[in-house]
Amino acid sequence: MPILAFLRDNAPWLTAGVLLTFLSSFGQTYFISVFAGEIREGFGLSHGEWGGIYTLGTTASALVMVWAGGLTDHFRVRVLAPIVLLLMTAACLSMALNPVWWLLPLVIFALRFTGQGMMSHLAVVAMARWFIASRGKALSIATLGNSVGESLLPLIFVSLLIIHDWRVLWVAAAVMALIGIPLLLLLLRRERTPQSWAQTSQSLGMDGRHWTRGQTLRHFLFWFMIPALLGPSAFNTAFFFHQVHIAEIKAISHVELVAMFPLYTLVGIGAMVLSGWALDRLGTARLLPFMQLPMVVAFTLFAFSEGTVMLILGFVFLALTTGANSTLPNAFWAEFYGTAHMGSIKAMAAAIMVFGSAIGPGLTGLGIDLGLAIEAQFLLIAGYFVFTSVMMAIGVTRARPQLSPTS
Repeated sequence: MPILAFLRDNAPWLTAGVLLTFLSSFGQTYFISVFAGEIREGFGLSHGEWGGIYTLGTTASALVMVWAGGLTDHFRVRVLAPIVLLLMTAACLSMALNPVWWLLPLVIFALRFTGQGMMSHLAVVAMARWFIASRGKALSIATLGNSVGESLLPLIFVSLLIIHDWRVLWVAAAVMALIGIPLLLLLLRRERTPQSWAQTSQSLGMDGRHWTRGQTLRHFLFWFMIPALLGPSAFNTAFFFHQVHIAEIKAISHVELVAMFPLYTLVGIGAMVLSGWALDRLGTARLLPFMQLPMVVAFTLFAFSEGTVMLILGFVFLALTTGANSTLPNAFWAEFYGTAHMGSIKAMAAAIMVFGSAIGPGLTGLGIDLGLAIEAQFLLIAGYFVFTSVMMAIGVTRARPQLSPTS
């Protein structure tokens, strides 16, 4: 189907996906970390203490996601999403009004669970379930909301921090989340029926069947994928989490650093669209093993950069994986394990990724406190992504013969 016809015929559902991923921004690290300096100063926290609090709250959200993510197998998006947005509104207000440091883990839990966890999960499960032949295009388009949030919100809110108190800006975020509820209900007045789409034969996984979560956990490929699920979430998160510190050690202003985000987003969008087009034609099996190799280059450049040019190049390579990571892993679960139980399977994968985003800031923050420079950590991270790529190549090569011709 031509892209314009595809957009026209599916506009309400695709727009809902974009809105869901955009609103997830308020629980994403690239937004929360904008206020890292103010939060650490306001509550008297070191890098390691703030990273530890972030790790604790995010780990708790990962654990809850294992259960809550499975709700998408039983309830429609138009039922779940408004509830999650109400909880997100409350979480943003809690950050604005919180007077004590010991409540921060609970606030971070609420933001991470509603934003990075449930809003993102709702979007990708809906796209993967509602669309089959055009799954790659649908995932690419829906993820544009996250790209828009990632490129614009940090720049806007860092600029607003110059003239407004940081707590006031969290109230503004709460208002934006609340406004999303009627918009989403309007778009999903007529929602596709999940189970009717999930039961089509075209959505079967390996061995021509729908896999349950228990069967998936007992299959070797799932365990080969775990390092790759953890990696981008852990170390992308760590990079953006420490953006204030990185700007300091690279001797540039925070505004100069976040001014690079729009380029990062544009390249990510290009990579996302290209990967969506490629997976509709080639499938995830051929593409997945190469997805994280650009991260090796990105973190090597971040380690040795001494000026803005190498930092910008690092962002370009980081964006190549980030863009592909928006489509390929989400399509992977449907292609290899089917869609009937995708909510619960994807919930487990989402929990692993959320857990990755928990340990990344904590580990790197502890490293900074112990005297391990962030540049040295970047080289270790580059080596980790060599390992994940090898693991994916081995796992996918072994599992690929189990795919049916129509998968």
